[in-house]
Amino acid sequence: MVETVTLYRAPTTAADADALAAWLRDRIDAEVRVRDRLLGGLDDDGLAEELAAARVTDPYERETGNTMLGIVRYEERALSEPERAGGVVYDGRAVQRALNARLPDDQGLDHLHVPLLDRVVGTWGDHDGRWHKRVAVLGQPALVSVPGLYEAPAKPEAYYEAKSKHAMLTGDAPPREVLESEIDGEFLVADDPRTTDALKGYVLAAADLLETGAAFCDDERCRLYDAHRQPGVVRAQLREPPFCEAHAERYG
Repeated sequence: MVETVTLYRAPTTAADADALAAWLRDRIDAEVRVRDRLLGGLDDDGLAEELAAARVTDPYERETGNTMLGIVRYEERALSEPERAGGVVYDGRAVQRALNARLPDDQGLDHLHVPLLDRVVGTWGDHDGRWHKRVAVLGQPALVSVPGLYEAPAKPEAYYEAKSKHAMLTGDAPPREVLESEIDGEFLVADDPRTTDALKGYVLAAADLLETGAAFCDDERCRLYDAHRQPGVVRAQLREPPFCEAHAERYG
């Protein structure tokens, strides 16, 4: 049984950890705490090298990592200055293992740690032999990637059609604001004001997994559904009803 949940802020993102904690307190019978950024609070010389080793260098290659001195130095800077990080996908399971070994306080399953990350994480798909970006990698700790919310779920088909059309006409990739103005708003973009609301289900899913052993929900209308397309994220996280019947009875 989960007795304590600790959320960690991601101050360079639009995610409000305090608002997420307040929402979670109303739904689970556990103490919910908020702490500052986990990656910024780990004074560990080996973490930068482990992050470098967790870098996905080829979307179709299972092996990860580049631990050349320059890459490790980059990771060291990104740990202390997160606004300088970006453009990298990390093996979520490897990051999870690295952080699990460094968690403060109790590491047992009765104390769930949920760092909101300013990094993009992914998992390897054995079924198709490629890496897939993820919003959340559940477990201990449960990683919730804020940029993953914008990048992992596929956008509407019209988005890619507009992007391709613009590229054909101009030879360049269209500015993001052009695409956003042309496509209906059924998807989230970086720094979206809906970010915190859209992350609620993923944070709750982390606690639900430890409580029930079930990872996510099969009902597309439920906040605990792990949508793989942006319209599905909007429907599950931002539309009524908030939960399926089973999870409404438990968390509604």
